[in-house]
Amino acid sequence: MMEIKLNVQIEENRTTIQLDNDNGTIEIIKMEQKESLPKQSAVSLLLNGRTIVGVEQIDGQLLTTKEEVNDFIAITPSWEIEPHYLAQFLITAAENNGMVLETTRDKVKVPTNRKKAVAAYGAELITVLQTFGYELQPTEPLEVKESKPKPAKARHRWSKAVSEVEFFIDTRESKATVIWQKRNEMLLKAGAQMMKSAPLNKDGSLGFAAKMGEKIRADHASQVKDFKTTEDIVLKSVNEVGLFLYFGGTNSWLEMFDKDGKTINEWTVVE
Repeated sequence: MMEIKLNVQIEENRTTIQLDNDNGTIEIIKMEQKESLPKQSAVSLLLNGRTIVGVEQIDGQLLTTKEEVNDFIAITPSWEIEPHYLAQFLITAAENNGMVLETTRDKVKVPTNRKKAVAAYGAELITVLQTFGYELQPTEPLEVKESKPKPAKARHRWSKAVSEVEFFIDTRESKATVIWQKRNEMLLKAGAQMMKSAPLNKDGSLGFAAKMGEKIRADHASQVKDFKTTEDIVLKSVNEVGLFLYFGGTNSWLEMFDKDGKTINEWTVVE
């Protein structure tokens, strides 16, 4: 049985659902609040009451002008999941369930090496949406058969003991010292060296992780000079530190070591 931990905040015109382990955010938003969309790239499910009628990929702006759309769900996935592949998964899921969703986007092919990750993430989203009364259940899940089962995503737990440990990063042109000082606070010490340029996709474009890294850097531009931090910076998570310093691209839990060579993963992973 799937177990999903959520942090839910309910406001008058918005319900924010935060998935555990920095695994993304689902926001159920009234149409009159559409100006306060997520700034980063996200996927929007358009609603007529509780019925999902369309899918859009949004970048800070909702494009639909249809009167029957009165609410929408903005999904900001974890940095490992590309929004355009997630949008295609949800469209395919609806089609497999006999639903026809309006969309302005062209159909994209989810690469074979991304199907499993997108399908697993999409299935979790669908379960959460169903729990809150929004049906989008595929009859034929998008998946790729494999000979070996994929291990579950590691879970990590903050503790007072780990908050007293300095961890050192030396990877992908980056050098830094960090402390996991509170459950949702990673202290990046001043003087951290950052990777200068984001790696590009084969077509020369920025990937989702690179875009996220650029956004986090823009948020802290006043605290950086010549790709080196000039003061302590507080970020939200291990993954956010990795995106900020070197645009992700690796498991950051395995890139932070204490003075004895023990990773932050070894310090905090829940077996």
